[in-house]
Amino acid sequence: MPIPRMRLLKEAAEEIKAVDPNTAVTQCFIRRLALDGKVKSVMAGRKRLINLDDLLQYLDLQQTS
Repeated sequence: MPIPRMRLLKEAAEEIKAVDPNTAVTQCFIRRLALDGKVKSVMAGRKRLINLDDLLQYLDLQQTS
């Protein structure tokens, strides 16, 4: 089983911005997706770790719908 790529909110937003410099995806948007249960995330102390692969898949699926 592959290990999921977990990122802090800021790191997840930075990775998306590195691929698409003009993206409209923000840290707040990613946080809301995680809180709403639309992307997988876990709490690590006071920080939220986002499953980057799940986030990218969610964004891709929304594009094709």
